[in-house]
Amino acid sequence: MPEIRNYTLNFGPQHPSAHGVLRLVLELDGEVIERADPHIGLLHRGTEKLAESKPYNQSIPYMDRLDYVSMMCNEHGYVLALEKMLGIVAPERAQYIRVMFDEITRILNHCMWLGAHALDIGAMTVFLYAFREREDLMDAYEAVSGARLHASYYRPGGVYRDLPDSMPKYQPSKWHNQKEVDRLNENRQGSLLDFIEDFTRRFPTYVDEYETLLTDNRIWKQRTVGIGVVSPERALQLGFSGPMLRGSGIEWDLRRKQPYAVYDKLDFDIPVGVTGDCYDRYLVRIEEMRQSNGIIKQCIDWLRNNPGPVILDDHKHVPPKREEMKGNMESLIHHFKLFTEGYALPEGEVYTSVEHPKGEFGIYLVSDGANKPYRLKIRAPGFPHLAALDEMSRGHMIADVVAIIGTQDIVFGEIDR
Repeated sequence: MPEIRNYTLNFGPQHPSAHGVLRLVLELDGEVIERADPHIGLLHRGTEKLAESKPYNQSIPYMDRLDYVSMMCNEHGYVLALEKMLGIVAPERAQYIRVMFDEITRILNHCMWLGAHALDIGAMTVFLYAFREREDLMDAYEAVSGARLHASYYRPGGVYRDLPDSMPKYQPSKWHNQKEVDRLNENRQGSLLDFIEDFTRRFPTYVDEYETLLTDNRIWKQRTVGIGVVSPERALQLGFSGPMLRGSGIEWDLRRKQPYAVYDKLDFDIPVGVTGDCYDRYLVRIEEMRQSNGIIKQCIDWLRNNPGPVILDDHKHVPPKREEMKGNMESLIHHFKLFTEGYALPEGEVYTSVEHPKGEFGIYLVSDGANKPYRLKIRAPGFPHLAALDEMSRGHMIADVVAIIGTQDIVFGEIDR
């Protein structure tokens, strides 16, 4: 008999389902995976190193670019670390706005994940559906920060500005006539809160549409049930968090177990899986979208009835208003000092974490008393999940690797930081 040898296959980095620049070196016995070796470093961004050469407030936009699908959640973790070191607390209205946008970001992230995951496995329609919803939420991002993706909206001491009273409207063009534009502008007549409230009313029906297409679809179940099973004990040992850990049946959610912002005042459930396979993780994320929708509704109700400041009035950490800066020498000096030199944090170290759509996103910051960090370490939720890829895919087929990468919801910006 001729000797049968395993062969090695390069999966990625340009593979459409490698989600960024993941290079997987797969050792195969026929089509069965014996070993999977993830190679990272093809995107290397050096965020942690760059942050050490910049004043604290100039690193906020870098946070958006880590996991570029969960922008404001990354900012939240970083801003909480600065606030903890400075000993300041954002006004309550700012906390509610942050929570509302954290949950909008969670829906944005899960829509992106669902569309891409389904597309990888071979379902085209879900991708188009999910992006229809992302479009509305991106408009909410744009209305509040001026940017559709990299918002840079959270600041130490609160948020950049209050919610706008009007939504940008579509204009007639050679592609859209007046009648079509009027239809598109129907839900844009009021404030941003009205627009988001309209979205929360429509969204449960959209989630039902995703479920109609996938949940009982026999091809979807054949591709996800029993694939990439991780037991609860092993999930803990591997350092899983977020939907990956909850999919294995462990009810761990930082919004409940270590509440930050105003999560302790809100009512929501934590969905958990049973078997820890790709299908369970899918169900967990679907239910998370419904729960997030409920949290957003509660925030809208509170924000409607409680006007107030959205950022501290402390010009040692927060820039003065534009009109003050133009007419008052003292304010001009504060503005100039803040944007050239920034502020110094007291000596010490701090770790803060938030329940990011992908898991626990943590910021470990060491300050030596200067105006920039001595060290910044980012605990990216996707990193331990990627490390478990080898263990999760052994004994599966090549096609299952695609399903496993999809279920891990990997975004490379945060892994190759």
